[in-house]
Parts: sequence; structure tokens; C-alpha cells
Amino acid sequence: MNLRQLRYFVRIAEVGNITRAAEQLNVAQPALGLQIRQLEQDLRTELLLRHSRGVVLTEAGKLLLERARRILQEVEDARRDVQALSGSDQEMLALGLTPSIMLQIGPDLLLDAKDVIPSVSLSLVEELSHGLVLALERGEINAAFAYGVDEPRAGIERRAIFEEELLFVTAATGETLPPTITLAEALNHDLVQAGERDMVQRLLKIAAEKFSIPLRVPYEAQSIPAMRTLVVRGAAASVMPYGTAIEELRAGKLVGRRISDLPVKRTLYLIKASNAPALRQQEAIDQFLETITEHLLESLGPLARRVGT
Repeated sequence: MNLRQLRYFVRIAEVGNITRAAEQLNVAQPALGLQIRQLEQDLRTELLLRHSRGVVLTEAGKLLLERARRILQEVEDARRDVQALSGSDQEMLALGLTPSIMLQIGPDLLLDAKDVIPSVSLSLVEELSHGLVLALERGEINAAFAYGVDEPRAGIERRAIFEEELLFVTAATGETLPPTITLAEALNHDLVQAGERDMVQRLLKIAAEKFSIPLRVPYEAQSIPAMRTLVVRGAAASVMPYGTAIEELRAGKLVGRRISDLPVKRTLYLIKASNAPALRQQEAIDQFLETITEHLLESLGPLARRVGT
């Protein structure tokens, strides 16, 4: 029995489906199934009952779930306590940011942290939103600003911050373009997006289906620099966050336009582990996180709107 097997088992138990758990853990389903079988062999008992809709826990599985959660929490508590006794008065704040947020305000945050939370060592972790959720569940980060965490997840506390409108982005050609474009006009272009698992492409697919418009995505690249380069070269257009293309937009290499009739929007959430103990400087850290929100709102301008306003 090892910690990885326990983490995998807890995730399967929480979602009730091995396929869905594999997607959330970013692990191949056969590999995940193998780990659980090895765990059952080691314990010499069946933990899960498989059926057409997923899995249910046996009595032994229910007992292990209770103990596994306790063990994983003890490991995390031990890590925090040992770090607190490492000879430094500074606490560590591992904060997750998406690539677009990192491009907008990442360097400024490192500078701000010295003023706002001088006794806290800030470590920024850059990942796509689904990767940040997984990192939080694994205890690798303390908090994160992530998009599209629209459904509740066990063990995660979430707070909606604001809605962000995405831009239709094309290469700058010297031609004067109108400031807005309709969804139908935008989807008439060949697009480069980050793939079907990416939130933006899923939002585009929903919007296209609503208007019965075909979605043309001949290029897929999970590398943001590769996406930007393809658009700068004029090979494709893209629908992307302002922050993703901020440098090229400012340099005049790309042109961003708002979609007028059906804007494509995503919601930013602040997420934390619901059972994580508070840090000693938690009040100052919470103020720092609010400062991040203000920086983002200032950067996005009319493209962002606080939730509830």
C-alpha cells in the first residue's frame, strides 16, 4: 500500500466512476485500474463493486476510505509542521495561476508579496485550470485562481470572482478592423485552439451548437506560445483570453476583437482545500489574494465583471 494508491482510491470513491476519476487525475484508465487491483491484492479483499454505471464501495472499501482520508491529511499536516520548523520564520504559500493570469500579473505579484506578506515565501505555480484543481487535491498548492470550476468538488472550497469575456484574435495586417465581430463571422475562420479538453474550446462548441454553426478547428495546440505564433503568422485565428495574447496585442502583432452578439465568457474562481488548516499569516494572505483580484480587474478592464454585479 502506498500514498499514490490511497489518493487514487479516494478519488474513485468520491466520484463513483473509474473513467471519470482517471480524467480528473490525468491518469490512463488501465493504469488507474491496475493500481486499485494491486491495492485490493495487497489487502486481500475487494474494495469496489463494479457495475454498468460506475462503482460502489464494499464495507471494506468504506472503512479504507475513512482511514485513507485521515492518512492523507496526516501526511499533509506533517509536511506543513516540518516546514514550519525548518529554521525559518517564513511560511510558504504555493499559489496556482493559469498561464493567462501569469502573463498579466505574475511578475508584479512577486514584487507585491514582499510588501503585503513579507513573512510569507510566495511560490507561483503555472498550470491550466484542470491541472491546478488536481494540484490542489494532491496538496501541492495552497490555493489557486482557476477558471471553469463550475461544479462542486469534494474537498474543495470555491468562490466565484468574476466573469471574463474572451477575445477573437487575428494577425495584424495593417487593415483597420471594426472593434467587434459576430459569433457567426468569428466561427467562419479556421481556428487554432488548445483541444477538446480545453475549456475555451468547449465553450465555443456550446455556442456554435446553439446557433447551428459549424466549428472549424483544424489546428490544435496545447502550447500557448505555439497557438500565438500560428495566429501571428496568419495561418489561423483564435478565441482566447486577453492575458494569453497580451504581449502580442500590446506590440501590435495581433488584433483582438470582442464578440458582439454572443460573447464567450468564463468564470474565475478562487479555490482552496476545504479541510486545509489556516496558515499563521492567513489574514494577510487573504488580503494579498484580494489584491490579486483587483490587479486582474484593472488589467482586463471592460472584459471582466465581478460576479453578482
